[in-house]
Amino acid sequence: MACESCSTGKDGQPKGCKSNGTCGTDSCNKLTVFDWLANMSLPNGEAPFNWVEVRFKNGRKEYYLNSENLTLGIGDVVATQAATGHDIGMVTLTGELVRVQMKRKKISQDVEVLRIYRKASQRDIDIWSDARDKEEPMKVKARQFAIDLKLHMKISDIEYQGDASKATFYYTAEERVDFRELIKVFAREFRTRIEMKQVGFRQEAARLGGIGSCGRELCCSTWLTDFRSVSTSAARYQQLSLNPQKLAGQCGKLKCCLNYELDTYLDALKAFPKTEVKLKTEKGTAVCQKTDIFKGHMWYAYEGEWMNWHKITTEQAQEIIALNKKNEPVGSLEEYAVDLLEDTKVEFENVVGQDSLTRFDQPKKVKRRRTTKNTNTPNDDAKESDVAAKPAVKRPVRKKKPANPNQNPNAKVKQNPNTNSNQNTKPNPNAPTADGEAKPKPSRNSRNRNKRKPQNKQNPQSANQNPNAKPKPNPNARAKPKPRPNPNAKPNPNQKSNPNTDAEK
Repeated sequence: MACESCSTGKDGQPKGCKSNGTCGTDSCNKLTVFDWLANMSLPNGEAPFNWVEVRFKNGRKEYYLNSENLTLGIGDVVATQAATGHDIGMVTLTGELVRVQMKRKKISQDVEVLRIYRKASQRDIDIWSDARDKEEPMKVKARQFAIDLKLHMKISDIEYQGDASKATFYYTAEERVDFRELIKVFAREFRTRIEMKQVGFRQEAARLGGIGSCGRELCCSTWLTDFRSVSTSAARYQQLSLNPQKLAGQCGKLKCCLNYELDTYLDALKAFPKTEVKLKTEKGTAVCQKTDIFKGHMWYAYEGEWMNWHKITTEQAQEIIALNKKNEPVGSLEEYAVDLLEDTKVEFENVVGQDSLTRFDQPKKVKRRRTTKNTNTPNDDAKESDVAAKPAVKRPVRKKKPANPNQNPNAKVKQNPNTNSNQNTKPNPNAPTADGEAKPKPSRNSRNRNKRKPQNKQNPQSANQNPNAKPKPNPNARAKPKPRPNPNAKPNPNQKSNPNTDAEK
């Protein structure tokens, strides 16, 4: 599993640990093997195995014969034999573990023996690093050329040979592609020998690498070397939803990890009866709706009553099927049903010694509504003991003082006969009418509508105005003529005589 601190630099050496790929865990490179036999001597003085494992770009590994008996160690950069010219790679494994790896991968020691020429010189490393720097801009141009020629293919990666004499283009395609014209364009543009190599989508993901949905590096880029076919039946046996977005990996195919636990599920399903088999009872025929492989439970529902499910164990289902084969009567599934309440009670235990994720969260303060203060009740902050000890104090009611100190407070107020008694009283809108029916209470909208109306200046004086106040004279109003005395009128004996008027007469 490659780490960021140990990423590969220009010269092919790890940057971070500076141990040339030979750190304690040997996890600087992909698909590496820890040499646990490096510090052990061979018995009887046998000569070490003279084959070496060499890694190239993106985890590609080859096995070469050390015919020159060079003293090589893990991390050494060597020049190896190629079809034309030579290639540059890094030694990843030596000794007896190379023999085990070759046996595991079924690589013969007699057919197509490739050799190691020498340890790479500084000139070889400079040419190799310059060729590696050209790969990324070449990949951008190569993809554009394929698009211009309307070829249904994708250039996934480019790898230069160590001596920069050949460039290998790795591509993926769903169908066969005629790229003869594309090779001519590449040769004319890049001025080197071109080799096209098609890889599968899984191999492309293994070469590029990445992070899976589990949060770890892809299995194909770290340890998985043989890619087995994965079918949708693996998801059906494990009762997974057939959602392609969740079941597909970065390569666009089904995830390889669907095959990891498939054998365990198949062994567990042997104890379950087939879901197509129906259970016949006196109440009706029951059909399987769901199975729980981990707990060994099955859910059945009667035909016509699909909403009511009955849970039974696999042993009870096998028993009912055996009775149906013997034509023996079976009452109903309720006799075999398992109590659902027992299974719904789930106890969560802290099995790994971890605290709750919300242990540092502060409790939220509940805001209390403010209530009107009562003079007879104590403050909210007072304790209950103080409330019980101190009784509520009643305040004496004060009498209103008369406006005139000489006036008797018990005397009744005389009403002015000139004033209207109804001026200071407001009419009751709910008072009954003459017919005896109560008037309806006006709505809020009507009240607001009445409030919005402008006041008329010619309205009579308000009820709150002083009745004894003299009205202000209007200069524009005409003066009323005085009444003339009637000489023929008879005097009224009951009328009091006015001395001022008599004097005038």
